[in-house]
Amino acid sequence: MKIFKGKGVCGAIASGRVSVFKRNEAPVKRYTIGDVSAEIERFENAKSLAREQLDAIYSKALFEVGETNASIFEIHIMMLDDEDFNESVRGIISDRLINAEYAVSVTKDNFAAMFSEMDDSYMRARATDIRDISNRLISCLSSDSSHQEDIDGRVIICADDLAPSETVSLDKGKVLAFATAYGSSNSHTAILARTMNIPALIGLGEEFLNAISDGDMAIVDGFTGEFFLDPDEETEKKLTQKREADIEKKALLHKLKGKENVTLDGRKIDIFANIGGVGELGAVLLGDAGGIGLFRSEFLYLEREDYPTEEQQFEAYKKVLESMAGKKVIIRTLDIGADKKADYFGLSQEENPALGFRAIRICLERPEIFKTQLRALYRASAYGRLGIMFPMITSVSEVERILSLCRLVRAELKAQEIEYDENAELGIMIETPAAAIISDRLSPLVDFFSIGTNDLTQYTLACDRQNPHLEQFCDTHHEAILRLIKHTCDNAHKHGKWVGICGELASDLSLTREFIKMGVDELSVSPNMVLKVRDVVRSLNLSK
Repeated sequence: MKIFKGKGVCGAIASGRVSVFKRNEAPVKRYTIGDVSAEIERFENAKSLAREQLDAIYSKALFEVGETNASIFEIHIMMLDDEDFNESVRGIISDRLINAEYAVSVTKDNFAAMFSEMDDSYMRARATDIRDISNRLISCLSSDSSHQEDIDGRVIICADDLAPSETVSLDKGKVLAFATAYGSSNSHTAILARTMNIPALIGLGEEFLNAISDGDMAIVDGFTGEFFLDPDEETEKKLTQKREADIEKKALLHKLKGKENVTLDGRKIDIFANIGGVGELGAVLLGDAGGIGLFRSEFLYLEREDYPTEEQQFEAYKKVLESMAGKKVIIRTLDIGADKKADYFGLSQEENPALGFRAIRICLERPEIFKTQLRALYRASAYGRLGIMFPMITSVSEVERILSLCRLVRAELKAQEIEYDENAELGIMIETPAAAIISDRLSPLVDFFSIGTNDLTQYTLACDRQNPHLEQFCDTHHEAILRLIKHTCDNAHKHGKWVGICGELASDLSLTREFIKMGVDELSVSPNMVLKVRDVVRSLNLSK
């Protein structure tokens, strides 16, 4: 038996035979062409075929992993039309009189190298997307769009790494687990595996690749991050018992549907869901969430080639509110910038985009965009119980400017006799140390706080959360983070305001007790975590 240690990105256990992921990696041949126009036409036809394939993958991902996670494939479709990339391919074909496959391959290497050397972690990650799209184009040109042989039976897919399109394209019904030598817990593939609820390990190392073969027996422990190759009888028995206990626990969780989120000593807490699009509403209702604690409205912007209109936004917000049938829905205003970009915004390149022009700063500097969204939100508020939340706050003056614009929008709607809810709550995200420290001054201005622990952690600890090399330094349980959360809760409650947590830490079951003791009123998690958090809450006795 050999044991390889990586990192688990989806807590579950699977055992079965190994299937080593095989790509079409035949070297791209270079040959001279005689008709440039015909070769460029071949390239354009390959792009059309690639677009059809990506449309199908997007539809599959939309069904399996929801709108938020499927959006990566919309970005891939948009990248097919990137003019710089296309001009490079056409130029190489025309200038060197060589075939389109080779032109795409050269462009892929050049662009991937360029992105890989950038300081911005988001831009570095685009190198993977460039390779994924380019390989698809090459496959389309060579009339071989197949990456993986047909899977015989249910298997553990093992690979160096998996592109998002490769993950989604696999037949989920035949995949027991994923195990990769490389990758990070923030990669798109890791996120997709978690959403698809498939056990997955990353970072198992190069030695792992050299050790595995098709048909090997293995066990994946997504809780500990361990991969057991050819497990002995004792290990197999132990992990089988662990897997059966996990299955039994998940079955028991479903019995918690409709139950209150209340501790043994009577403390109540709201458990809401985070979503990134209308397509995830089904998961919210299935998971029995008490409401939506974070609706990421930026995906209405990222999935388009121009600004969404007031009417388009209104229809989306209205649908969410109506679907939730009176349950609270908190919609975060546009949080674009940093790792979320849309070309039509015309944002300049920045040395440190996470510390740059993003979120509320864009909205306050471009009030016409912000005002359009606020009008759509207030109009939708007539159809449910809405909370509007503003991200990346650092000062009192920012909140005052926001409230002034909200008053202006309400006055305009009233003058136009357009219905809206005058009691719609207004809140801010506490995701910068500045906001947490001055929370005593911010709390009188708003109705609620929601703590975004992802950004709060990276800003407090000076750790880029997109950088896999910094995971060992990014201690989410750091005393400084917990003190800032407690400080925020205390200052909110002094003014009678409620506090939620909508970042990743809300799902950390080891901190649930601590958060309730601090006075956190609401935890907002991914839909599939709602019942797990409820189970922990109902088991606690804070009086002991």
